[in-house]
Amino acid sequence: MHSRFHSSFEQLTADLQSALAPLLDHDHFPAMFTAEQATGLKKRSGLDDDALAFALLPLAAACARTGISHFNVGAVARGVSGNLYFGGNMEFPGTTMQQTVHAEQSAISHAWMRGETQLAALTVNYTPCGHCRQFMNELNSGLTLRINLPGRTSATLGDYLPDAFGPRDLEIVHLLMDPQSHGLHAEGDALSQAALAAANRSHAPYSNSPSGIAIEMQDGTVFTGSYAENAAFNPTLPPLQCALNVLSLSGYDYADITRAVLAEKADATLMQWDATVATLKSVGCERVERLTIA
Repeated sequence: MHSRFHSSFEQLTADLQSALAPLLDHDHFPAMFTAEQATGLKKRSGLDDDALAFALLPLAAACARTGISHFNVGAVARGVSGNLYFGGNMEFPGTTMQQTVHAEQSAISHAWMRGETQLAALTVNYTPCGHCRQFMNELNSGLTLRINLPGRTSATLGDYLPDAFGPRDLEIVHLLMDPQSHGLHAEGDALSQAALAAANRSHAPYSNSPSGIAIEMQDGTVFTGSYAENAAFNPTLPPLQCALNVLSLSGYDYADITRAVLAEKADATLMQWDATVATLKSVGCERVERLTIA
């Protein structure tokens, strides 16, 4: 079990500890449970979907990287598939505040990068801020997404974001987590092609500037991140943060990164290159390459 889970694991009930122990028994636990695993956890612990998500929040919060605030927030996203995905807030000392990833963004993008196509519920240990409420409004689950908070009755995103403005007001057809491909092409090696595939999955309806990144680890594992725009612009999630989020949730350290490739259009309205290089440099990665796509 990864050392970050030791303290929070001890807070769990004996039944849940017993059920979780074999699933957590390696350093690179993927910070998610398949629908089958979730069913097994519910059966052995006697918890329903919402109660299980609440019980798992301490483990999700343990995944947070909070070098600035030292305030861990955890989130658990439940997909329509039945899979459960952890999320934790991420901060990057040495860069700007704008590079921060909120726990809700972390869980949502984690689910998206794992192939989930829609969310049924999001459980968080603290009330979502306005930034996150707006980010969630970009989802294809929309204002009907259930938000679960400790000590409160389950409510929908619409309850937390009344009189909302979002992609539907702008007649956006493809919403965040909808399967899509931009049909982009470029030559390159396997890591470059992984970055290209991530760019093709981008949600970029406002700037038409799709981008994606692929990050290779020392053991050969590759993590990808796709760009996720927002109708309010500021809650937009860059591709790098999307990739670093899954990398971190999976128990890897930034020092394990050996190479990264960013794929984006040469003539894009918005460019990710400078911010990507600066943020990767802040976590110790100097080998960053750019793949120009058309």
